[in-house]
Amino acid sequence: MRGAPDPAPEGAVPGWKGWGAVCAVALGIFCLITSELLPVGLLTPVGADLGVSDGVAGLMVTVPGLVAGFCAPLVTVGAGRLDRRFVLVGLIALMAVANLVAALAPGFAVLLAARLLVGVSVGGFWAIAGGLAVRLVPERHVGRATALVFGGVPTASVLGVPAGTLLGELGGWRFAFAAVGGLGVLTLAALLLLLPPLPPTRQITFAQLPALLRSNRGVRAGVAVTFLVVTGQFAAYTFVRPILQDVSGVDAGYVSTLLLGYGLAGVAGNFLAGSRDAHRTLLAVGVCLAVILALIATVPGAVAGSVLLLAWGLVYGGVSVSCQSWMIKAAPDDAEAASSLMVAMFNLAIAAGALSGGLAVDGISVPAAPLTGAVLMALAAGTVWATSTSRRATGGPSARS
Repeated sequence: MRGAPDPAPEGAVPGWKGWGAVCAVALGIFCLITSELLPVGLLTPVGADLGVSDGVAGLMVTVPGLVAGFCAPLVTVGAGRLDRRFVLVGLIALMAVANLVAALAPGFAVLLAARLLVGVSVGGFWAIAGGLAVRLVPERHVGRATALVFGGVPTASVLGVPAGTLLGELGGWRFAFAAVGGLGVLTLAALLLLLPPLPPTRQITFAQLPALLRSNRGVRAGVAVTFLVVTGQFAAYTFVRPILQDVSGVDAGYVSTLLLGYGLAGVAGNFLAGSRDAHRTLLAVGVCLAVILALIATVPGAVAGSVLLLAWGLVYGGVSVSCQSWMIKAAPDDAEAASSLMVAMFNLAIAAGALSGGLAVDGISVPAAPLTGAVLMALAAGTVWATSTSRRATGGPSARS
């Protein structure tokens, strides 16, 4: 897998220092995704404490996702001449402050404003960090390093969301937000200690982004698939707690344990997908999740719900690294620009998914959320199949029009 040109033939950072830097970036991704998804396990207690419905509480996921989607290209372009090291440190610091504000929020409006700042951090950090592996390790290790960086996404589900849910149960939801803020401070220190100077290698302009979409069919398809898969995921996953309790009949005390199992399965899925063809992986993801989400919406029973949740985590775990691989292969000479487009759509899709799921839950019923996700996953699978057929016909990974 190739990205933007290496600043040096064997990578910018020699030996273990490069891998240390990769781990610091992975920790940053882990911290940010934990922060973004933390409300998933806290919707019910936050809503009860601040007097809002589950659907309205879902805006805690919708708002940062929406903001992150817009900020991904904005930060990528705006940081054109700045050292990437200090940009990443600043974004992590902003996330830490936002979570501490959320922990002290006197009402839902202040909490939602803090979540907006989280969105700025997530969008900017992810867009820049997604293509850094090529600058931190030798070219032959870029694929493995990219999988490690994106391993922070499912690991956030393994440790971050379940731990936040558990902390919320033990000390209240405010304590959970404060803990994530503290983790952000530790992450900031790790980035300062382990990241080398990362001056920009290529300046991106706003004009490049729509031009890349117009000229590169593979990038357009990758953006579309990202939107469908992630929207379908978060239409269902944002409301995983009420799904498990109301549909599957899982006792509230076991939800955090099941989310831990979901996350462990997701980590396995991430590394299983890391070395595989992105098109085939995402086709399998779309088909399997369409079936899994339809079943979890309609099949009662705690055992069935638990098994389906674990399968859900395993399959979805390969999405982030596969979407990133798709974009880099589609535009190897414009990897940072392509990554920013993918990150923008990924986060806009989180917002769209949380919003559509909330409308389904409040307007119809809890099972309507995973059923909405199932329909979108089926559409994603159809899009991947059509794109793969076109790719074979044209004889290349990134057909240009």
